[in-house]
Amino acid sequence: MLNSLEHAVAAHYGRAGLADAIVKGLMAVGADLDALAPEDVAPVDEFHTAGRLTTLKALAMMPIKADMHVLDAGCGIGGAVRCLAKEHRCRVTGLDLTPEFIEVARMLTDKMGLSETCAFQLGSAIDMPFPEACFDAGVSFHAAMNIQNRARFYNELARVLRPGAPLCVFDVMKGPTPGMIYPVPWAETEATSFLMSRDDTCGFLVDAGFELSAEESLRDFAMGYFREVFAKAAEAGGPPPLGLHLLTGHKTSEKFGNYARALEAHQVDPIIVVATRI
Repeated sequence: MLNSLEHAVAAHYGRAGLADAIVKGLMAVGADLDALAPEDVAPVDEFHTAGRLTTLKALAMMPIKADMHVLDAGCGIGGAVRCLAKEHRCRVTGLDLTPEFIEVARMLTDKMGLSETCAFQLGSAIDMPFPEACFDAGVSFHAAMNIQNRARFYNELARVLRPGAPLCVFDVMKGPTPGMIYPVPWAETEATSFLMSRDDTCGFLVDAGFELSAEESLRDFAMGYFREVFAKAAEAGGPPPLGLHLLTGHKTSEKFGNYARALEAHQVDPIIVVATRI
């Protein structure tokens, strides 16, 4: 059962006709709908800073092994789930609270022939519908920014991961400069945005039963990435047929522009943290 805040977050991300819009975008770029690969859908299904580039970077920081059962908490439309299944030969379960995301995740996964190794569950990250110690590893990319009760979120991750399981979180964290301009890709207003500093994030992880093992700020990388993306969009005169604008809807350029300005001002810092369940 979702609470009122989670319903508001799901409403922010939900888009009527999303599946059809993505299929049309794939057709427009010449993708073979009968033989889709994760790379074909990467422009739209990696809904976090720098997309597939940072998915691969984050996963490379983890001791992922074939046949692990991995949880993706806040999976969106399943890009990281399918990457784990295809690139690392893992069995993966994605959890998200947005019904449209789960619908599209299942559709794309089926078209890629990955349904036997990828499953998707609608539900809350602070009340996960899974038994204790059932996953060998976990990831969560750009989900925590919408979660107010961060202690409960990390405690839930600790509950469902086996002892010794690696966890990778990649989130936009609060930087040293105060202030934030909305809307941004993850929130229309501060009512559904709950940024937390790196120190507070790591403190909650340790309190939940994790031992930190690696971390990396991608702020400099992200600033360069957005400069390049904006330059290409300006040259092209608009967004490509397939891109994150299909997920972010109206005010897309304003949302990403505000995020980029917050990066430049060091109001935010996208950080990857890897830890181990003790």
